[in-house]
Amino acid sequence: MSTAATPANPRSRVILASLVGTTIEFYDFYAYATAAVLVFPLLFFPSDNATASLLASFAVFGAAMVARPIGAMAFGHFGDKYGRKATLVASLLTMGIATFIIGVLPTFK
Repeated sequence: MSTAATPANPRSRVILASLVGTTIEFYDFYAYATAAVLVFPLLFFPSDNATASLLASFAVFGAAMVARPIGAMAFGHFGDKYGRKATLVASLLTMGIATFIIGVLPTFK
């Protein structure tokens, strides 16, 4: 009799954890993108040229998009080394803390 090894985590639990992580990440980028268009050009990048302010705000958003693959490589390494659950929690905490810090930054005005 051969018994098949049962996985440590059922597939549904892995899918749910991935869904939660992706949803939080999408919400974080969506909230920042909305603020980058509506609020940040006026509060953090004021100038006489509204287009330049908007482009500066989008440049910061673009830097975040460039940093995503770098973070994926770093957190992928840490996930393999220390475990995916701890790495997922660390990455979600990092995103949440960064979003909070953006909310409490002093403005230019």
